Amino acid sequence: MRGSRTAALLSGLTAVAAVALTACGVPPSGVIEAGAPASGMFSPRATPPSTPTTVSLFFLRDGELMPHPYQIDDAGDLEAVVHLLFEASAANEVPAATTELPRLTDAPRVAIADDGILSVQLPGETAPLSRRAMLQLTCTVNHAEADGGTASRSALSLNLHVLGDGWTMTESDHACPVVPRPRAQPEAPTPQEPSG
Repeated sequence: MRGSRTAALLSGLTAVAAVALTACGVPPSGVIEAGAPASGMFSPRATPPSTPTTVSLFFLRDGELMPHPYQIDDAGDLEAVVHLLFEASAANEVPAATTELPRLTDAPRVAIADDGILSVQLPGETAPLSRRAMLQLTCTVNHAEADGGTASRSALSLNLHVLGDGWTMTESDHACPVVPRPRAQPEAPTPQEPSG
């Protein structure tokens, strides 16, 4: 008995749905040909492609800190900047320049605390850095941060904390050389209409 009630109920619902569709003006139709599938389309990216920017990586020349320009996708990604500095140092990519940064067994990690303090955690058994190596790292991060503008700090100067296995060092950016920013090209004057 229940089976016949269920069948009757389903039959009634089907009839109501058919009447509703007909009442809405939806005519019955067969298969509609729509042509070839779309081609040449691409899915939109979640983020727009980044334009490479130039950052200053600091190396030593005759014992003095010297900036060397390098291209990077995002100057505001301080971890990527620090990785690039250590990779370029290990590969001796800068002619006539030296480094006191050690070769690392793994990538360093960069963290920015809520109070704006920046820290670099070096991997494994890395020995404490020399003062020149600390300045290479501090000046590179300082200039990248100024160019990228990602980390907001209340202080005007940067104090970088570098941590190793059982040691911590802090260096200020006061000894960093000033790197002139490239000048923006002046806009061409707009022609003025003759007054008359």
